[in-house]
Amino acid sequence: MSVNPMAYEAQFFGFTPQTCMLRVYIAFQDYLFEMMLVVESVILKKLDGFPGCKISPCQIRKSTEKFLLFMKEHFDKLFSKMEEVLLQLVLNIPENVLLPEDKVHEQYPYTKEQFQALQDEIQQLQQQYRAEASAGQALQAELEEQKAVRAELEKILQWFDGLDNICREHGTSNFKESFAFLTQNSKKLQDVLKDVEKKSKKIKKHDQLL
Repeated sequence: MSVNPMAYEAQFFGFTPQTCMLRVYIAFQDYLFEMMLVVESVILKKLDGFPGCKISPCQIRKSTEKFLLFMKEHFDKLFSKMEEVLLQLVLNIPENVLLPEDKVHEQYPYTKEQFQALQDEIQQLQQQYRAEASAGQALQAELEEQKAVRAELEKILQWFDGLDNICREHGTSNFKESFAFLTQNSKKLQDVLKDVEKKSKKIKKHDQLL
């Protein structure tokens, strides 16, 4: 059988012409074998009508196999010629014929160098896209972080607003004054705590002496 891959024909037909010819060959060969079996069975039935015949079924089988071999040799020669004709004249697409899906190549022809240049450009664009996608992800992460920081700042501002309101309730309207007021009060609290600690120590010593 032909060793030409005939890839263009396979694109058009959906199968390789060699595969088609192989299936036809197998179908004819199977039919030839079946026909020989039918002929052999007919001969055996005819011999059953002649009781004095000295031809045995084994001899008939040998004759059938010999005839089958003869037929197969001639069939192979005939099929080889038929295959050559079909592959050249029926299942062959001429070199000057383009399939409809390949018409675009005729309108926009490219050399190997141009095709390689396009491939390189596509690869470069893909790399740029990946880099931009990565940068976009980094920006998105930064935006999320900024949102979190902004939320914390808003909490701090709300705390200062609450602090300012408390100071106003105590008669201080300026934030600096309010902060100074809180500082003074915190110092007073610290002094009170120290005084309490001293008194508690004196009481403990007194209890120990008793």
